[in-house]
Amino acid sequence: MIDLLYTEVEDELRAGVRAMLSDRSPARRVLARVEGDEPYDPTVWRALGAEMGLAGLAVPESRGGAGASWREVAVVCEELGRAVTPAPYLGSAVIATGVLLALDDPLLAELAGGARTAALAVPFGTAPGSAARLAAAEDGVVSGEVRGVADAATANVLLVPATDGLYAVEAVHAARRPVVSLDLTRPLCDVTLDAAPGRRLAAGERATAAIEAGLRAGAAMLASEQLGVAEWCLGSTVDYLKVRHQFGRPVGSFQAIKHRLADVWVGVTQARAVARYAAGCLAAGDPDAPIATALAQAHCGPVAVTAAEECVQLHGGIGFTWEHPAHLYLKRAKADAIALGTADRHRARLASLVDLPVGAAPH
Repeated sequence: MIDLLYTEVEDELRAGVRAMLSDRSPARRVLARVEGDEPYDPTVWRALGAEMGLAGLAVPESRGGAGASWREVAVVCEELGRAVTPAPYLGSAVIATGVLLALDDPLLAELAGGARTAALAVPFGTAPGSAARLAAAEDGVVSGEVRGVADAATANVLLVPATDGLYAVEAVHAARRPVVSLDLTRPLCDVTLDAAPGRRLAAGERATAAIEAGLRAGAAMLASEQLGVAEWCLGSTVDYLKVRHQFGRPVGSFQAIKHRLADVWVGVTQARAVARYAAGCLAAGDPDAPIATALAQAHCGPVAVTAAEECVQLHGGIGFTWEHPAHLYLKRAKADAIALGTADRHRARLASLVDLPVGAAPH
C-alpha cells in the first residue's frame, strides 16, 4: 500500500526548500524578474542544484545523485509551485532526468550536480502516451523544428525524439526563439535544428519507453506543483480575509465567503491525496503509476485553477493589480492545466487504462 503521509525526512526537506525560496526567491523578486527578459534566476538554480543537491534527488548515488526518490522530488515541486519559482526544475530535474534514468545514461551525473540542465524537445502540451517523433535524423545529425518547448531556453542539452531514436544534442547547435507564453515564470521557446550533431541515446521501443517515462514523471510531479500553487492561493486568501474588513467585520466572517473557501479546501485536500499517490506509485515502481498519474492530472489541474481564480477575486481590487503576486499564480495554474496534457486528455487516458469506454453512458 502506498503511504500518503509525509515522512520526517520529507518534512525537513520541505522546511529547507521553503526557507531558501523565502530568502532568495520572494514574491517581490519574482515579480521584478518576470518584468524583465530573464525570468530565471541563476542564483536560485545554483542553490537548488549545486548547494542543496536537489537537481539529482531521483538520481542514484552511483550516477552522482542523492539516491532519494520521486516522493522527495514531489515535495520540492510543491514548494516551487507554492513560490511560483522561475527555475528549470520540472524540465531538467524531472522530465529530462526521468528519460535518462530509464536509459541509465552517463549524462545523468552532469544533470544531478546542477551544473548543466537538459530539456526534452517536445511541445509542453505533450501528454504521456502521445509522444511523436518530431525531428529527422541521419548519420548522427538531427534536423527539425519543435514548437513551445518548456525550459529549453536555458538548457545546455536537448533530448530530441527523432525518427530513428532519441538523441542528445548540445543546445548551442540549436536555434531557440522565445515565444509569448501565459506563464511568465516558465518561458517557452521554439527549437530549430538544422543538421545538428547529436549522440543517439536509444532507438526503437527503448527510446519510446524512455520518452514515456520522462513524460509520466513530469505529469506526476506537475500534480505536486499544482498542489503547491493551490495551497498558496488558499492560504494567502484566508490570511487576507482575516484582516480585510467591510461593514465593521472581517470579510472572512461572511457565510458566503466561508462556503467558497471551504470548497477550495476540499479540492486542495483531495488534490494532496491524489498527487501523493502518484508520487508514491512512481517512487515504488508500482504498476498503478500510469493510472495514478492520469488521475492526478485530471484532478489537480482544475483544482489549482479554481483556487487561483478564487484567490484573485477574493483579494478584491488588489488581487487584480500587477503589483500583487496573485496573477502569477493564476497564470501558472492556467498554463499548467494544459501542460503535459489537459484534464480531459488525462480523463480519456484514465478511461482507457481501466478499460472504461470513453463516452460510455452511466448505468
